Amino acid sequence: MTIITDLLDLLLPRTCCGCNTVLTTNEEYLCTKCMINLPRTRYHKDPDNPTAQTFWGRTNIQNATSFLHFNKKGTVQHIMHQIKYKDNLELAIFMGTHAGHELKCTPFEEVDVIIPVPLHKSRLSKRGYNQSERIAMGISEILNIPIDNKSIIRAKSSESQVTKKRYQRWENVEGIFEVVQPQQIINKHILLVDDILTTGATIEACAQEILKVEGTKISIFTLAKAKQ
Repeated sequence: MTIITDLLDLLLPRTCCGCNTVLTTNEEYLCTKCMINLPRTRYHKDPDNPTAQTFWGRTNIQNATSFLHFNKKGTVQHIMHQIKYKDNLELAIFMGTHAGHELKCTPFEEVDVIIPVPLHKSRLSKRGYNQSERIAMGISEILNIPIDNKSIIRAKSSESQVTKKRYQRWENVEGIFEVVQPQQIINKHILLVDDILTTGATIEACAQEILKVEGTKISIFTLAKAKQ
């Protein structure tokens, strides 16, 4: 099997999703240098971290964290681009598992269920997958916490948030989520998972709908956090 792998690597070399260098046999998705130099936030160790502060005074959350710092043209941007636009689903799961290891033995391990922020059915059909769900799969694998991708839906399609200013982002996500199976999440502590945090408008809109269900509590995880 090793011989076959070595031959494949020779004919079709695998490259690092962070810096595009050729991977060695023992490296997976990211080279050793990129793995070591990942800009980890360590926010899970600080309950008053910048991700949590994003939601202060806006919505009632238990805990919030982001795994990585996002910088334009940096390694994390390359990773996010691979996940979101290059169909690299295994990379999303891979990053989720690494985040999951950091969340072990923290309050994030105490949640009852993981809910990835849903995509509208039209965008899901066009893209073919929800990148937040793939990240959630990696976390679920490590923490052994089930994923619920049916209880809340994105009922309205919205425009991309990328080029919008802060206030426009709020308008763009107003009323777009709907809880369709509230009985499944009554009295549940939910870990809401998304790919990247900018203003937090989308995550907040989703959290507010979930919190309308009796006894629900929300914690938040994003794979990356952008500077504001």
